[in-house]
Amino acid sequence: MTAPLLEIRNLNKSFGPVQVLRGINFVAHAGEVTALVGDNGAGKSTLVKCIGGTYLPDSGDFFFDGRQVFVHGPRDAASLGIEIVYQDLALCDNLDIVQNMFLGRERKRGFVLDEGGMEQKAAETLTRLAVRTVKSVRQQVSSLSGGQRQTVAIAKAVLWNSRLVILDEPTAALGVAQTAQVLELVRTLADNGHAVVIISHNMNDVFAVADRIAAMYLGQMAALVPATEVTHQQVVELITAGRSGNIGMADSNLDLTDDGAGNGAPLAGIEPPGTPGKVDIKKSGDEA
Repeated sequence: MTAPLLEIRNLNKSFGPVQVLRGINFVAHAGEVTALVGDNGAGKSTLVKCIGGTYLPDSGDFFFDGRQVFVHGPRDAASLGIEIVYQDLALCDNLDIVQNMFLGRERKRGFVLDEGGMEQKAAETLTRLAVRTVKSVRQQVSSLSGGQRQTVAIAKAVLWNSRLVILDEPTAALGVAQTAQVLELVRTLADNGHAVVIISHNMNDVFAVADRIAAMYLGQMAALVPATEVTHQQVVELITAGRSGNIGMADSNLDLTDDGAGNGAPLAGIEPPGTPGKVDIKKSGDEA
């Protein structure tokens, strides 16, 4: 088995007296789609925000591409190549596709914007992702369908040499045809070598694209298993009860990932990182 691009070990996060994440172990491999599933309040969004640098975890180790790293904020995550597409997409309706894709990162030629260069790069990115439903990169986002907006948001994420793309409910509120279009794009991302994490409540979508399924239950990682080794019903049981047969948390209080001292026990499918070198993203960025 190849080493994961992202590995998180024993992640803990609390908000005041409420412990939201407990002993989380998680991996994402390049070239694969990992579905992150769980009921509302299971901790999925908090985990993603810890990965993206929005929240700082109380404890835990992050390993990226075999090296231990310290993510102090969103800029550190972006410098690693981590991009997150949230459910609200963060697109501006009054701007066109090119302007949205380069918003806040505009290219300049001298003292003016390099409109031609940005337009070409945007078109190349959409072509590389095999996007065929967008007629022109100069279309206003307000004129796009839900599926097309999701496509633009994903293209924006991969425009900046990203290596890990996290998608929060990318097919929510989409029709059948638009959902198929977005799922095809998700699979294309993985086939192009990206590590993809998709958050979804739709089990049909999960089994359509996922290579691995990570099921969370009440702030813990119940299981992280290959999608081919579980059934739809087993995943539902992991989400609602933390266990299905011999898969998931085993003890009476369903707390295998926490030994009582804040140290999470490894889950099946997650291998220890060994002794990689430590890299502080903020310091290495300052040196550059």
